[in-house]
Amino acid sequence: MQTVTLIATAAMGLESVVAKEVKNLGYDVQVDNGKVQFEAPINAIPRCNLWLRSADRVKLLVGTFKATSFDDLFEGTKALPWELYIDENGQIPVIGKSVHSQLHSVPDCQKIVKKAIVERMKLKYGMVSKLPETGSMYRVEIALLKDEATLTIDTSGTGLHKRGYRVGQGEAPLKETLAASLVLLTNWHPDEPFIDPFCGSGTIPIEAAMIGQNIAPGFNREFASEGWSFVKQKHWDQAFEEAEDVANYNQPLDITGTDIDHKMIEIAKQNALEAGLGELIYWKQMQVSDLTFKQLNGYIVSNPPYGQRLGDEKKAAEITKQLGSIMKEHPTWSVYIITAFDKFEAAYGAKATKKRKLFNGYLRTDYYQYFGKKQKGE
Repeated sequence: MQTVTLIATAAMGLESVVAKEVKNLGYDVQVDNGKVQFEAPINAIPRCNLWLRSADRVKLLVGTFKATSFDDLFEGTKALPWELYIDENGQIPVIGKSVHSQLHSVPDCQKIVKKAIVERMKLKYGMVSKLPETGSMYRVEIALLKDEATLTIDTSGTGLHKRGYRVGQGEAPLKETLAASLVLLTNWHPDEPFIDPFCGSGTIPIEAAMIGQNIAPGFNREFASEGWSFVKQKHWDQAFEEAEDVANYNQPLDITGTDIDHKMIEIAKQNALEAGLGELIYWKQMQVSDLTFKQLNGYIVSNPPYGQRLGDEKKAAEITKQLGSIMKEHPTWSVYIITAFDKFEAAYGAKATKKRKLFNGYLRTDYYQYFGKKQKGE
């Protein structure tokens, strides 16, 4: 086995961001709803897990086939080469989902897939008794869509948004993968000023700093596939070595995170410290109306508070109006705001240059993008 088929899963609306990241790693992609599929050598498993900032997980595609009966599902699963990937003592939990398919009982599908894999493994490994399942984790997923069965193994383990630096968070924290995507959707360069005026626990500035210094987002965590015997230790060593070699720790950054809540500023500082970004980001407790700018051509990327409770809309309108009137005085700055507040443009006082529909968890939001008029310094 020289190559594998991998699927990088993406939140709705972020498929193109994930696809661009995978292409930048050197792999050709096929983009579909919620996923990016690609053929790659085995060493892509460590590289993609380490480097993909916007993907939710990296899954290994074992096979696809038509399944309209439990017999189809059992035989189709059993025919796949599970022994190429799973060690004889591997733990094999099975999860599932079914959409517009005749086999709609997910628990039954999970049981049948598990049984078929075990049968195949016992046959291939010459075992009579049940599998020990004491080794590494191989989480299998059976996904049925319009009677097409897709079987994958999760190479990531914990979702890729878990970077390992979040020691504290606010009420509604932005997922790290979404925060990174918001930055990747801008034209910001590491030598330009960057501000998040509603920084909360600091996720957007932290992700921006990691992008700015080209630090692999998965550098400080572990992955399920680190214990798999077909992904050799040398693949992991090379991937971590590459990440260390290309990180640009000397890149100066001008990144600021501000928030009205001093408790959130303390949490943001702790998270930045945990991410190894210590003094790189400037944190300050202040309200948006006190926002000031010393330089030209900067970027604001933010996720302002927009609760769903009564009275919150009035507050959202007020802070949006404040931000809009301040930014009117700074036409060289670009502003990128993700919000579920649907009267955002009216309150801000200007129509966005571009608008993109995104999901923050299950909440439908819009990403309002105002492009600044770049200007050369004095």
